[in-house]
Amino acid sequence: MEEQVKLLGAFPSPFSYRIIWALKHKNISYEYIEEDLCKKSHHLLTYNPVYKMIPVLVHAGKPIVESTIILEYIEETWPQNPLFPKDPYEKSLARFWIKFGEDKNSEIFQIFHKIGEEQAKATENAKKVLKIIEEQGLGDKKFFSGDTIGLTDIAFGWIAFWLEVIQEAAGVNVFQPNNFSRLQSWINNFKQVPIIKENIPDRDAMLHYFKRRREMIVASSSEQC
Repeated sequence: MEEQVKLLGAFPSPFSYRIIWALKHKNISYEYIEEDLCKKSHHLLTYNPVYKMIPVLVHAGKPIVESTIILEYIEETWPQNPLFPKDPYEKSLARFWIKFGEDKNSEIFQIFHKIGEEQAKATENAKKVLKIIEEQGLGDKKFFSGDTIGLTDIAFGWIAFWLEVIQEAAGVNVFQPNNFSRLQSWINNFKQVPIIKENIPDRDAMLHYFKRRREMIVASSSEQC
């Protein structure tokens, strides 16, 4: 059954990497297919005709789309090395924070898409959202799920790698060494998990990519003015 698993993803998408991490955690063999989102392939348009976006997990010829849905599908299909807590209440908390992250991560990413005063406002808002995640979601735990990595940690994995790169590319300071100490500790712990450490995007390549994207955003804003 494992050889029938395919993942359509794209660099440097954090949504692709969260699926990679989950599959690696479950020891599931899969074929990775890199998609060019500027020239969407026939496979991508066939497997995800509604949103036409990655990631797409294809299992036994059947496509599953939307990364959080894919994560739960992986958890239910391959129960080994569970990523959800067994306790129903703890599981509901994990689902809540995954949903919170999905609702709020676009707000945080506004630091990358906004210019000038709007970017400054977005930066302050991003800090407020991250503070909620740190204080209410993570608290004093090693991982969001407790002592071991769970689905919530994987869903928030973009904070560990992408946020630092995006803020550098955008020229803002959201995450600094003297703030968000508990999230900083979580990032250190998260990066040391073997399946994470062995499957991370190349930082230099990511920075180059996001700097080019940022230049395009700034140029487009200047043309509108």
